[in-house]
Amino acid sequence: MSKKIVLTGIQPTASGLHLGNYFGAIKPLVDMQNDENTLYAFVADLHAITNPDIKLNPDNKKNLICTYVAAGVDPLKTILFYQSDVPAHTQLGWVLICSTTYGELSRMTQFKDKSTKFSKANGTASIPTGLLVYPPLMSADILLYDTDFVPVGIDQKQHVELTRNIAERFNNKYGNTFVLPSAQILKESAKIFDLQDPTKKMSKSASNQNGVIYLNDSIDTITKKIKTALTDNYNQVKYDREKQPAISNLITVYSLLSGMAISEIEKKFSKISNYGEFKNELTNVVINWFEKFNVSFNKAQQQYDVLEKIINNNAKKCQEIAGKKVKEVYKKIGLSY
Repeated sequence: MSKKIVLTGIQPTASGLHLGNYFGAIKPLVDMQNDENTLYAFVADLHAITNPDIKLNPDNKKNLICTYVAAGVDPLKTILFYQSDVPAHTQLGWVLICSTTYGELSRMTQFKDKSTKFSKANGTASIPTGLLVYPPLMSADILLYDTDFVPVGIDQKQHVELTRNIAERFNNKYGNTFVLPSAQILKESAKIFDLQDPTKKMSKSASNQNGVIYLNDSIDTITKKIKTALTDNYNQVKYDREKQPAISNLITVYSLLSGMAISEIEKKFSKISNYGEFKNELTNVVINWFEKFNVSFNKAQQQYDVLEKIINNNAKKCQEIAGKKVKEVYKKIGLSY
């Protein structure tokens, strides 16, 4: 049986990744590192410039690679690379932009949500074009490698569906060229929500950053964020997303970082009279996890020279694989390569 191809990419930012990113994008990849899969994990630096106000910092890209490795991504089992090192991504990206319509792109949920941030009170807007057209680039990322599965949260499912539509449209017009990828939706139980607003997922763009735990936060900052996390008036540690979303979110964090089942956590704290005791225990669990993660991250930083050589070799490998796909596409649509 042939191996399944799995691909994921994360944008490098100054703030780095948060716990939601870790469990949403990296941990699933680590769990899929086996002989049955070929894994691609890249630093999406081209996607990071969709906002013209953003200035890329090479250290952010380097830190993301170290985060991948510290989180358990084995550079000898997973193909780690920088997106911008492989020109085929932008080459195919342009072809796919020309294979979509303005209507398709303007209806994308993330475009509608993010574009409002560039709108002014007087009704005018300065929306970056990259914000509109980056989904076809994302489709190129996926289609270049004949990807079978893309691990995503439910909010990213629409992008994979667009990719399937673009690929199917191209295949119908020019003949079988692209594999139709599937979104591998992450389990709801693994989603971490904002500590200050548990109705929203944890996000870098949150207006209140006290609700977001970053992987590069200090121990003091982490402690403060947990101590001030929203709870409820029930004073019981019980998982109930509808009635107790705030405490359910904290239980999820406890479970993911400790390895304990939610039912075990509920039993352990069944006799507490207030949430202070639970938050103290949760703080210890989170700090213990972060201390171990920081050791792995610092080790990866110290070995970055070795990682860089692997990444450079991977770039050449990806250029060869992706280049063949672009060559095939160019030939079918009548372009030279």
